[in-house]
Amino acid sequence: MASLFTKVAAFARSPQGQRMISQATTKAKQVANDPKTRARIDQHAARVRAELAKRRSGGTPPAGGPTAPGGPTAR
Repeated sequence: MASLFTKVAAFARSPQGQRMISQATTKAKQVANDPKTRARIDQHAARVRAELAKRRSGGTPPAGGPTAPGGPTAR
């Protein structure tokens, strides 16, 4: 029995798969070039960069992360 990946790869090589990939690529390029979409992407990227900078500078640790020495779990 063929694996799922083998089936997907075979479909991607078929004429119907090639058409579908071409259509999806065209649509993705249109969406990526839309100014509204670009602004949303930039806004979210800035939010992620700010969160990463905050974590690197000793801000709030990620949920489930280690606690600071002398914190509530230290004895």
